[in-house]
Amino acid sequence: MIDFGLPAAVEELRDRTTEFVRDEVIPAEHRDRSQHGLDDALRAELQDAARAAGLFAPQVSSELGGLGLDVRAQAVILEEAGYSILGPQALNCAAPDEGNMHLLARIASPVQQERYLAPLAAGELRSCFAMTEPAPGAGSDPSMLRTTARAVDGGWSISGRKWFITGAVGAGFAICMARTSDQISAGRGATMFLVDADNPGWHVERTVDAMDRSFPGGHAEVVFEDCIVTDDAVLGEVGEGYRYAQVRLAPARLTHCMRWLGLARRALDIAIDRADEREAFGSKLAELGMVQAMIADSVIDLESSRALIWKCAWALDQGRSAGFESSVAKAHVAEAVGRISDRALQICGSLGVSGDLPLSRIAAEVRPFRIYDGPTETHKWSIARRALRDRRRAA
Repeated sequence: MIDFGLPAAVEELRDRTTEFVRDEVIPAEHRDRSQHGLDDALRAELQDAARAAGLFAPQVSSELGGLGLDVRAQAVILEEAGYSILGPQALNCAAPDEGNMHLLARIASPVQQERYLAPLAAGELRSCFAMTEPAPGAGSDPSMLRTTARAVDGGWSISGRKWFITGAVGAGFAICMARTSDQISAGRGATMFLVDADNPGWHVERTVDAMDRSFPGGHAEVVFEDCIVTDDAVLGEVGEGYRYAQVRLAPARLTHCMRWLGLARRALDIAIDRADEREAFGSKLAELGMVQAMIADSVIDLESSRALIWKCAWALDQGRSAGFESSVAKAHVAEAVGRISDRALQICGSLGVSGDLPLSRIAAEVRPFRIYDGPTETHKWSIARRALRDRRRAA
């Protein structure tokens, strides 16, 4: 049975996170003038404030200086952090670092954890996850991987091109997925490698001009050209990269949902406040049936999204892979937060699309989520195949 009750300690932590985002993070939003994400100085300032407030790294173990929350508690705190675009960066629970921390905690050797996970968890550096490639390489279909790694004396030589690698600019290291066999079959044949940013075989070619800009470093096109790494750069076992990707994938999808749900809630709050003060046609907007319908639909989207997130979080806390639950949550939440932000824009009219409110920025940030971490259509395809398979077995 899923328990939706919150322990008193989580409620207290939620309330402190809400206050921190309201009092410290949102007032700093006007200082966020960098082209992609927070600049290093503002990021460090907000992270110092989060440490002082006892809110830093909620998803990281206490041994590494975090709060050690389970996934259900993370769902509560990350939603509150996401109420501001800057909140996840302040708490050091933003993508792609948060997903990489989870992967390294599960797969990396003790030496690798000391070298890469510890400074990442402490906010001393950033990271990226280099898997997606330009067509005809791996995208929604990871089996199309074209980047290769061949064995050389004492290590490996990685060659290939990666595309839309979030956070690559300014990252201290990358987790790179490369093909290590001629064929990828039954999920085997690809390997993860830890690549330091100062490796001469790693080159950030350009920053992609994307519509969203909340991720530090943006999204980059990266080239690996005879990038030599030693054997101890292999993350986990050779040939098991796709299996490890599943370790990262479901939790990372879900934490995306948590953060964007918080931002969608912010958009709805702004719209409700505006509807309660703006008068037109002899009444406040909040008294018009069409506006009330949009507000109600957004509340329903918020509540259903949160329920799916919490169900998936519960499954992960039970030790399950939760691939199905995360696909359902991701497909629904990605669409729902888009609807919520769009309705908020509509309610606020010209003010909503202006820079005087953060709604246009929010809309630009949440729209790509329907594509990131698997397009909605890919998840629906997977969900439908499972439903058909289960029904056929039952019949």
